[in-house]
Amino acid sequence: MTQSFTGGCACGAIRFECSVEPLVVFNCHCRDCQKATGAAFVTAIAIPTAALKMAGDPKYHSVDIEGGSSMSRGFCPECGTHLFARTSSRGDAMGIHLATLDEPQRYRPTMDIWTASAQPWDYMNPELPKFPKAPPPH
Repeated sequence: MTQSFTGGCACGAIRFECSVEPLVVFNCHCRDCQKATGAAFVTAIAIPTAALKMAGDPKYHSVDIEGGSSMSRGFCPECGTHLFARTSSRGDAMGIHLATLDEPQRYRPTMDIWTASAQPWDYMNPELPKFPKAPPPH
C-alpha cells in the first residue's frame, strides 16, 4: 500500500505532500549539488511532478548543466531551505531533498550518481551501485 509523505522548509512557509512512493532515492555528487548545498553530496528522492501538492511559494534558481539542459532548484525565500530540483529535460519528474521530509528515515539511498565529480575525501557506501554520471533511465 502506498503511503503519502510530507515535508517542508525549516520555517514552515513551504509545506508539501506527495501521494506516491519515490521512483528512486539517490546520493548526487555533482558539482552543482555540492555548490547548491555546501556539502559533498545531496540525498534526494525522485517523484513524478504531478504527484506533489504544495502550500507556499518557493523561489527557483536555474543553471545550465551538462548535456544542454538546465537545473532549477527550489528554495524557501523566507528561511533559505533548499527543497526541490528539476531539470528541463525531465519535466515529468522532480527531486526533493530527503532531509526536508518529516520522516526522512523512511527512505534510504539506493545508488550514488555523478561519482566522477565526487570530492576525493567523500566517503561513499561501498554497497551502493555507483554511476560516474547520470544513471540509466529506469
